[in-house]
Amino acid sequence: MRHRQTGREAVYIDRQFSMFKKILRGLSLVLPLVLWASIAGAAPYAALVMDARTGEVLHSRNADTRLHPASLTKMMTLYVVFHEVESGRMSLDQMITISRNAASEPPSKLGLRSGQRIALRYLIRAAAVKSANDAATALGEAVSGSESEFARYMTATARAMGMSNTTFKNAHGLTASGHMSTARDMATLGRRLFYDFPDYYNLFSRITTDTSMKTVYNTNRRFLGAYRGADGIKTGYTNAAGFNLVASARRAEERIIAAMFGGTSTAQRNGQVAKLLDMGFGRAPTHVATIRPTALNLTQPGGPVVRLTGAVAKTNRPVMRGGVKASPSAVLMARNIDNLVTALAEETSDSNVGAIVATLNVSTDGPSVPVRRPANLRVPVKVASIAPLPLVSLTPVQEFGDWSIELGNYSNRTNTEKLLLRTALMDLDALQGADRKVEVTQVQGVSMYRARFVGLSESDARKACSRLVSRDSACAVINP
Repeated sequence: MRHRQTGREAVYIDRQFSMFKKILRGLSLVLPLVLWASIAGAAPYAALVMDARTGEVLHSRNADTRLHPASLTKMMTLYVVFHEVESGRMSLDQMITISRNAASEPPSKLGLRSGQRIALRYLIRAAAVKSANDAATALGEAVSGSESEFARYMTATARAMGMSNTTFKNAHGLTASGHMSTARDMATLGRRLFYDFPDYYNLFSRITTDTSMKTVYNTNRRFLGAYRGADGIKTGYTNAAGFNLVASARRAEERIIAAMFGGTSTAQRNGQVAKLLDMGFGRAPTHVATIRPTALNLTQPGGPVVRLTGAVAKTNRPVMRGGVKASPSAVLMARNIDNLVTALAEETSDSNVGAIVATLNVSTDGPSVPVRRPANLRVPVKVASIAPLPLVSLTPVQEFGDWSIELGNYSNRTNTEKLLLRTALMDLDALQGADRKVEVTQVQGVSMYRARFVGLSESDARKACSRLVSRDSACAVINP
């Protein structure tokens, strides 16, 4: 009886072992497929570093691999719109009617409604700063009548620039079949934006901007605030693309452009682009003659050919235009005058004063205009009775303070500065606006370098330190 039971057990074990071998054989076939799928699903990495003054390539990796550009696409959308405005076919104050197609675009978006009318300048701001998809589509439709026609215009413009590996299918950059570009082509486009439209380039460095509907924040503000000399240009993200960025920075006479595709996170992308720009500044010559891009002959399908010189001899400093906001000091002065006249109106029944008060209402949507005093004004104003205007601080209203956080003491200044930069590039809202500071102290005759972020409010200092400690980083809150 015992012998038969043992035999059955042996048969059972053989069957189990056979089944186990089949499972192993199946896993040996499946696991490589799973691994390959995970690798294939990851966005490929590509990068190119360029000396913006000459167009010389200082570093490249997979720079000609066709990849998904994501919202880097909006660089071309804006380039084409700038061209239409400068060619006189469109106006910044032109009112654009939003289509149902534009209003239905997925986030990131401004929140435009179908049938809404909005000035072109606000759509430009929303696309450049917030990377709003609905604004980008509305711009394309305003230029070419439909997004598909505008995509043809974008692609034709890319070919004229020498962007031979780029094809656009839409104005916003959301993933679409055939909508592809390369790190080299996007760096070329970034250089074109800087040299061909210097009056508009400042848009890409704005931390916030008014869109008439609301104030929006720059998707690239973390990098702009952390990397010394950074002044643009554009971020991009989709699942297929990963985290992309084309960045430009200037130090003294040098300007470097870096394009990166396939980042794994905002912080990783920003850190890698910082390294690429550092590499560019390290390799670029200090003094070199600027070679501006050659002239372009641009034509919209079905439209006239317009020559763009590509050699605009203007500064990239913002240029005041009609309808720009009054300066803060002018607005504050006007408001103080308004308050004084209003106080006088309360002491008199003369109807002319009411007219003066109405005239002096100041709006920040336009320049302040001197107001002519009516000849029949009969308000008995006693100069001695008017108190001096109070001093008004023009410091921006921000929650900065005297608190700081300290990351530690180190024996090497360069490593200390790198630590501060890496920390600033993290997605820590509490550090927005804080200044990086390296303090030198002597410890037993040896120089030690203290890494600090200064100019924080108490709440921001504690919040930032808490986040850093949760990431296993040393941090201490410093009470003023």
